[in-house]
Formats: sequence, structure tokens, C-alpha cells
Amino acid sequence: MKLFIAILSALLLVACASYSGRGLKPGQAQLEDILSVMGNPAMRWQDSDGSVQLAYPRGIHTFMVQIGTDGKLQRIENVMDMKTFAQVLPGMTKSRVLRILGPSDPSATAYYKARDELVWEWRYCDEWNETARFEVLFDGSKEAVRSTKSLTESLLGLCGPDGSCTCAHAK
Repeated sequence: MKLFIAILSALLLVACASYSGRGLKPGQAQLEDILSVMGNPAMRWQDSDGSVQLAYPRGIHTFMVQIGTDGKLQRIENVMDMKTFAQVLPGMTKSRVLRILGPSDPSATAYYKARDELVWEWRYCDEWNETARFEVLFDGSKEAVRSTKSLTESLLGLCGPDGSCTCAHAK
């Protein structure tokens, strides 16, 4: 029984580490290490200088992994926060938004023909530990950002089955 508990504990630690890449060391970890810990990314970009960016959407988090020109991990950061959302500006292209935030939730993507507007949505945990939605509204014909908005799930009436809108239920 003790062996079973030890194995189960080890597996849980590995699963948690792979969620955010915890344990990967900047300046040391290479692409192979990142892929073995975090799995395949949802999106990948290779820049002309050889640097690489990987996107890992994980529910209310999206982790962006930056790999330098030397092939080593530079940083891993959760981009689902107001500081990053503020970088999404009117006129910005879809590809630039993806590079900043990673892919949106496909089930929450909507096109409104009457307004010629495409909406992408991401869930995140706000500063008050409440689940919220960040939306980017694109002009459908220009395919550029028209505006953005952010609302908590409580304001949208989308709290969990127990009525809770805290991030603990959203993971």
C-alpha cells in the first residue's frame, strides 16, 4: 500500500509540473525538455533569428514559452492577465493577437453577421480570484481588432453549479 501511495504521489507531482512547466530551468532546459514536461503546444512560432515561442492553453491559464536563439528556455509566463490584455490594441491583426494570448477557446468563438464581427474569448482568473472572460472583437471585413472587453463570470451569470465564481472551481 505504501508503494502504491508513493507511486501515485509521484505521478501527481509530474502531472502538476507539466501543467505550467514548473521545474524547467531558464538557461538550461531545451526544446526536448519542454516538450517532455509540458507536451505538444497548441501553437508554435519560429522567428527568423531562430528563437521559438510555444503556446500552452490550460483552462484559465495560457503559458507562453520563449526559447532563445541558443535553443534554451528563456522564460515561461502565464499571459492571462490584465497587463497582457492591455497589449491587444485596435487595428491589431488576428495573428498578432494569437502571438500575444495564444488560441482562444474554440467553443466560445462567435461571428455576428449583422455587425460583421468575429469574437474570440479566453477564460482567466482576475485579480480578485474570480473567473472572468476576456473578449477580442474583430472587424470581420478588415480582420483587425475593433475592441476588447472583460467581464467576470458572475456578471455574465456563468458561475459554477454550486454558485461559486472563484477560480478554484474553474481549473
